[in-house]
Amino acid sequence: MSFLKPLARNSTHWSHVRSLATASTRPAKDCTRITPPYPKLVANLEKVKRVLDHRPMTLSEKILYSHLTEPEEVKPIRGQTYLKLSPDRVAMQDASAQMAILQFMLAGMPTTAVPSSIHCDHLIVGHKGADQDLVNSIENNKEIFNFLQSAAEKYGMAFWKPGSGIIHQIVLENYAAPGLLMLGTDSHTPNAGGLGAIAIGVGGADAVDAMANIPWELKAPEVIGIKLTGKLNGWTSPKDVILHLAGKLTVRGGTGHIIEYFGPGIDTLSCTGMGTICNMGAEVGATTSLFPFVNSMSSYLHATGRGPVAEAARQHAHFLKADEGAVYDKVIEINLSTLEPHINGPFTPDLATPLSKFADVVKKNGWKDEVKVGLIGSCTNSSYEDMDRVTSLAKQALEKGIKSKAGFFITPGSEQIRATIERDGQTAVLEKVGGVVLANACGPCIGQWTRDDLNDKEENAILTSFNRNFKNRNDGNAKTMNFLTSPELVTAMSLSGKLSFNPLTDPLVDASGEEFMLQPPYGDNLPKDGFIPGNLSYTPPDASQPNPSIEISVDPKSTRLQVLEPFGPGPEGEFTNLEVLLKVKGKCTTDHISAAGPWLKYKGHLENISHNTLNGALNADNDKVNVVSNVFTGEEGAIHEVGRDYQKRGKPWIVVTDHNYGEGSAREHAALQMRYLGCPMILARSFARIHQTNLKKQGVLPLTFADPADWERIHGGDVIESTVGVADLVAGRPGKNDTAEGGEITLVVRRANGEKFEIKALHTMSKDQIEWFKKGSALNAARG
Repeated sequence: MSFLKPLARNSTHWSHVRSLATASTRPAKDCTRITPPYPKLVANLEKVKRVLDHRPMTLSEKILYSHLTEPEEVKPIRGQTYLKLSPDRVAMQDASAQMAILQFMLAGMPTTAVPSSIHCDHLIVGHKGADQDLVNSIENNKEIFNFLQSAAEKYGMAFWKPGSGIIHQIVLENYAAPGLLMLGTDSHTPNAGGLGAIAIGVGGADAVDAMANIPWELKAPEVIGIKLTGKLNGWTSPKDVILHLAGKLTVRGGTGHIIEYFGPGIDTLSCTGMGTICNMGAEVGATTSLFPFVNSMSSYLHATGRGPVAEAARQHAHFLKADEGAVYDKVIEINLSTLEPHINGPFTPDLATPLSKFADVVKKNGWKDEVKVGLIGSCTNSSYEDMDRVTSLAKQALEKGIKSKAGFFITPGSEQIRATIERDGQTAVLEKVGGVVLANACGPCIGQWTRDDLNDKEENAILTSFNRNFKNRNDGNAKTMNFLTSPELVTAMSLSGKLSFNPLTDPLVDASGEEFMLQPPYGDNLPKDGFIPGNLSYTPPDASQPNPSIEISVDPKSTRLQVLEPFGPGPEGEFTNLEVLLKVKGKCTTDHISAAGPWLKYKGHLENISHNTLNGALNADNDKVNVVSNVFTGEEGAIHEVGRDYQKRGKPWIVVTDHNYGEGSAREHAALQMRYLGCPMILARSFARIHQTNLKKQGVLPLTFADPADWERIHGGDVIESTVGVADLVAGRPGKNDTAEGGEITLVVRRANGEKFEIKALHTMSKDQIEWFKKGSALNAARG
């Protein structure tokens, strides 16, 4: 029986009525729980310094090592040592929170060990506009929102209601702090690095570790130093720093690394601009990204009601920057003064093109010279600064009597941003130029978008200030080309309606037919009159207390929520007779493995969401998407259907994959679903960091080819007749060719014609991860 007030359209509990809140002010924040324990962290770091012979450290090392659970018991070596860490905070978005909460319920704890928050942002569909979309989404997801709020109140978590904003903007405005170590169940959690935090995107099982007071494990990352010099000018924005860097590093270049910015250029950037840069660092596979403590961070903390945090950070400024003489594993220098605006895409965030060359690329590829829709906002670019700068362009257009030729959508990052830009007039200007303001939520960025402007599967181009642009992601149309760029360029190109438009060189035509040039955008980093909170009903209290009397009920007949059953234990010896269900060719992101969009409604129901497993994967053996042959029936079927059939027959199966398998989102469903359907092992050319960890957490053994060329030798329909090395792994015996980073597993492969051959594979399992594998999952191991 639900204790919550009903989610009716006229409910005051779930009020969706917006307000400027000019008569109401946000109560002064209690900063006690959001200020990092600097004296303790500094003391911990001193212990680590002694172990490391007082060598200079990068900022990344200082923050990570100061959070070691036992700072005197390990000598950290970058790229080798597994660190046991004590995070300060956990943040979860509503889609991933469902599975995290269902797992946390199995832990049997009365409250979370660290401050934790739930943010309702992923389940809101963008369509007609903010008010209508929010009402519809609340009604359609009331079962989920009720479940999440009841869990939040039972366990003492902060619950940010639908309409409050996007998780990463809310964290930046309320929880992020220099020197903080935070985990978030979303890959763009590193956004908080713009405020000097180490904020890492993880799966729900990792979040549960922190919430259950289990040391969180991370291999000590290597550190890429990005030296910034000069100062941005003209049309170049903070977004162009990471767009340019993505082109240099590619989607795999940051894997196993933290990206740390330094140099004189950092002092010229706004705090939210640094957040943008850190946010999209996820697209190069980086563990996280961060900046040292600078004045713009202090200004932002004061502007958002966290002056005490700013002052505490200032008192420990020496702790919040790299040591003099710190050595990076790699250094890249970017001169902000000469950096050019960039456009990245389509279909991958690392296909970077300078604006000056983009028109030629459009022509060379034969793309239609049309921008169908421009979208600004999302967690990457939804700050006050972003909205003020694009408004300066919209004003110029209105003065010349023109509006956007493309569809134009605006997503404020939070209720605070929405209310403040409405008060200061930006909203009215953007609407007048043709913009539609969507709800304070993720919306189109993650595929929560109902489009009315397209014929089915029509090829088209959209320009967005988002962070990710995989095929099918935004609207379910594989022919929609999403080009990532700054909100300023999105706006300018939407005004022109042309994909080849360059505002630095190309004129627009005013209402009287005369040509004119857009002047470079400008705007304020922070509002002159301060932020206003907007609708305070969306906001939780500063400190949430647990209420153990609350019961969390899940209807057994629900199609949206399903109580989890623990997975069975792992193998006691070698694997035998593993069917190779599928060999994947090319990019296979978490969107390909477990699509979002309409499937988000099943995030809390493992059985139902498993119907989308690998439905975007390209079969290397038949060049078909989501089609495999069933070796037992001879028939073709969807991957999840054939996987289920093998499972019913008692035939475990594996998938062979290409490079950077699991790139993209932090969604752990991409690992849970494989395990649920009977897959105990994945063999890849390489893995994305978060997904590799998620597989380990769920008892799946991730292996990489010792020789990536061996990917060519194995095919769907082959059988892993046996393994050599898994028995040693689970028994805790030293294996053949073990190293500090893992060991070797031999796979004996049998083809359908009886031919046999061996493939050497590598694992990176730590001692704790081996225990997860033996027990069947990390949660099983934690429960004993």
